[in-house]
Amino acid sequence: SKAALTCFSGKPNIRVLSAKIHEPDPARLDFHQVAGGMLIQQHDSRQAEPATWKCVTQRQPGRQDMADLEFAWKMVRMVKSNAIVYAKNCRSLGIGAGQMSRVDSARIAAWKAGEAGLSLQDSVMASDAFFPFRDSIDAAAKAGVQAIIQPGGSMRDDEVIAAADEHGISMVFTGIRHFRH
Repeated sequence: SKAALTCFSGKPNIRVLSAKIHEPDPARLDFHQVAGGMLIQQHDSRQAEPATWKCVTQRQPGRQDMADLEFAWKMVRMVKSNAIVYAKNCRSLGIGAGQMSRVDSARIAAWKAGEAGLSLQDSVMASDAFFPFRDSIDAAAKAGVQAIIQPGGSMRDDEVIAAADEHGISMVFTGIRHFRH
């Protein structure tokens, strides 16, 4: 925009590039080189559709929780696998990813928030995939999370939901797992 160009024009050592933005093509393929081959998958162009989400806990998320959950769900799709995003007031507070264990990603995200001096009290948590165990829910409760969004689909969903209920946390299932590379 002209306003952005004006803002950046006074900054030394800044290069501004102009690029045409195209609507995402749902049929687009993403290519990623891996050792000894190539991974080809459809581009993840699915949008968040809160109307299709399902609250699976006794506690229902409030209006602000839903706004934060939608924001966190959009954020978590941009993070590498085993991703956890903590958010509040449509602002990311901590992000953890790339770990062998989802609970480790949750702990790293909480640690990163703490290092930045950010409180996770009354925040929400998004996970790019289902929780295979309740340990991530226990970690979220300890951090101060009040709502969680995840795809659902674990063999232990009942245990995970029960853990959320024990902690008074609302949990929403999207039914959609983000594609990963």
